[in-house]
Amino acid sequence: MAATSNAAAIPAERELVITRIFDAPRKVVYQAWADPEQMVKWLGPKGFTGKIIKMDARPGGAYRFYMRDPEGGDHWQQGVFREIVEGERIVQTYAWADADGNPTRPETLLTVTFEDHGAKTKLTLHQAVFESVTARDMHRGGWTSALDRLEEVLAQA
Repeated sequence: MAATSNAAAIPAERELVITRIFDAPRKVVYQAWADPEQMVKWLGPKGFTGKIIKMDARPGGAYRFYMRDPEGGDHWQQGVFREIVEGERIVQTYAWADADGNPTRPETLLTVTFEDHGAKTKLTLHQAVFESVTARDMHRGGWTSALDRLEEVLAQA
């Protein structure tokens, strides 16, 4: 029985949940996430620059993003959209890759939901299952910084 309990606890330790309230209507926050021209403005942690290589935002459609960190390091992300409910939810696979598109880390599943919170928007980001707690924590830092950038972009709109 203890082994079953421990096995069930492992995924919880390797999942990431971040909830943020944005001072913007749900439609605006969703568009900032779903529109490549808007997403590129906040893609990646503070100090990163980004480029949307491909973004076919429909179930089965693929995406590929490129980011450069302040030290000149290159970072590639790619995956496939599994579910899109306009204004409400985006579900996609998420994998780090090299410049040729070969995955370099295990794939995770990213789900982002958008809910009305009065005149504001509650965004919940859920990503799992990470290969380690360290990987989860690194993503927490990256997503927190990227969401800070999103908040800045929304404030300028």
